[in-house]
Amino acid sequence: MNHGFVRVAAAVPEIKVADCSFNAESIVEMVRRAEAEKVQVLCFPELSVTGYTCADLFFQQQLLTDAEKALEKIKFSTLGNTVAFIVGMPLLVCNQLFNTAVVIQGGHVLGVVPKTHLPNNNEFYEKRWFASGRTVPQEIITVAGEKVPFGTNQLFSDGKFSFGIELCEDLWVPIPPATQHALHGAEIIFNLSATNELAGKHAYLRQLIEQQSARCNAGYVYASAGYGESSTDVVYAGNGLIAENGKMIAASERFSFRPQLVVTDIDVERLRAERIRNSNFINDRSEEVYRTIKLEDACYEKFDLKRTFGKHPFVPDLLNRDANCAEIFAIQVGGLAKRWQHTHAQTLVLGISGGLDSTLALLVCVKTADKLGYDRKQILGITMPGFGTTDRTYNNALNLMKSLGITSLEISIKDACEQHFKDIGHDSSVHDVTYENTQARERTQILMDMANKKNGLVIGTGDLSELALGWATYNGDHMSMYAVNTGVPKTLVRYLVDWASHQLDRESELILQDVLETPVSPELLPADEKGEISQKTEDLVGPYELHDFFLYYFVRFGFTPQKIYFLAQKAFEADYEKEVLLKWLKVFLRRFFNQQFKRSCMPDGPKVGSINLSPRGDWRMPSDAIGFDLNE
Repeated sequence: MNHGFVRVAAAVPEIKVADCSFNAESIVEMVRRAEAEKVQVLCFPELSVTGYTCADLFFQQQLLTDAEKALEKIKFSTLGNTVAFIVGMPLLVCNQLFNTAVVIQGGHVLGVVPKTHLPNNNEFYEKRWFASGRTVPQEIITVAGEKVPFGTNQLFSDGKFSFGIELCEDLWVPIPPATQHALHGAEIIFNLSATNELAGKHAYLRQLIEQQSARCNAGYVYASAGYGESSTDVVYAGNGLIAENGKMIAASERFSFRPQLVVTDIDVERLRAERIRNSNFINDRSEEVYRTIKLEDACYEKFDLKRTFGKHPFVPDLLNRDANCAEIFAIQVGGLAKRWQHTHAQTLVLGISGGLDSTLALLVCVKTADKLGYDRKQILGITMPGFGTTDRTYNNALNLMKSLGITSLEISIKDACEQHFKDIGHDSSVHDVTYENTQARERTQILMDMANKKNGLVIGTGDLSELALGWATYNGDHMSMYAVNTGVPKTLVRYLVDWASHQLDRESELILQDVLETPVSPELLPADEKGEISQKTEDLVGPYELHDFFLYYFVRFGFTPQKIYFLAQKAFEADYEKEVLLKWLKVFLRRFFNQQFKRSCMPDGPKVGSINLSPRGDWRMPSDAIGFDLNE
């Protein structure tokens, strides 16, 4: 495998009903195409050797004989190929006819899986021709001159990944066979199908496949009959669909008049990471004895992934932007509302810097007050200009508080910090970590004391990305009484503020848009000669879009640094050189491990997405753990 990826394909060949010789040639041609694409496992549609729509011709001995000859032809024509592939054909076993999936690799039949659930409705009458896989009379049969396992309780594995098989209707029943396949270890499910088209059915089919792959924490490869099947009463569109853990990652063109090979890569390591975290995953595993059939290792050490990876895994897609953003705000508001009511606080107190994080926190506070029917004046925003505060952020802070109608207060921290420097004997011209952290802690002290004075609750503004990097002053901006942004990474903060700006009046929108264009900075060092921000966070710790990418794959799936680096190269190949990615990934790993002590005592805050770093819930890590090395 290549970093845990397995290359799979769904084939939709051209077929002719009952012309097994022609169909065999079509199958062999697509196997050769798959081999050239470095596919490891290839799936064909249901009854692809004969055609699905043969109807009562399945009772004809000539068709069954032709099918066996076609299988022999397919087998010997692919003798030198390493790709494992699955074809569908009718098979006579002990005077019963079965609708089967035949697994072939390197010119040998490895196993045969019969269909379990047979449709018997207005469109399909399979029970007229076939027996269910539940009635398998024997476990070893002779196929194409080889004795092979026969039954539904089979998995196929090369030692690095394993797969199971079900056929068409098996997917549509309450408990599909794939469920037990997955519980017994199958990471990828292949479905040989022949689903006809009806208005609205395709959308339902996609949902069904996505949901089954999600429930099983599995990859799901679906190959359905297409052009060439009989159109006497129904039409087949040729659906080649591939899903991974609830998401469709590749699909064929429907109603195409040409053969199609849908190829993509399934991340088996990601699937295993999901299963490891799901302690209930194997609880419902049946006591049925499964057997695993060995595949030859068809792994290609080097191949270019067919998959693409988004740069911003935390950011929702634009198609559902309103619904996604509204939901995230609702979670933040719900958490804060409960805490506000529980504490009986008269006010919410938070520092407003004119930066992204405090802006989002303020918006959450305003929405919470509105939701509870409280006066916005019960929100006390305090701007605390210091040695690095610029006119731009200062004015944005003041204007935003005014436009949102909250209570505002300005308290300069300069004199207090100068006095503190004298008290501890620090030279204020030395702009070191003491110089910076003194300002952060002074601001937190003001907020805490004002909360005491106003019977208030200090609302933290720091985000998930800052927690991951430890980019916060311990017992300074690191601390609050409730932190509404701790589940929101920086890339998502920006997305939310931009969305919120379009929900407000024109004045507020302009302020928020300027906040979005302002460089991210703690503003703890003096401004430059032009009065602009000199201390830019991303120049010091690296681009937040990279750190959020690293964080997602490190925490969500537990990927190795090597794999994260590999994925980052794929996602950001047009934006960053490899050396730059490597540099910032090393920074991420070093800071993530070194700064755990700050996360070990972080305040309460709502979880928003799939990742949170609260020591009470999602992330429990010793503060003195040894960091991981990144060896290319």
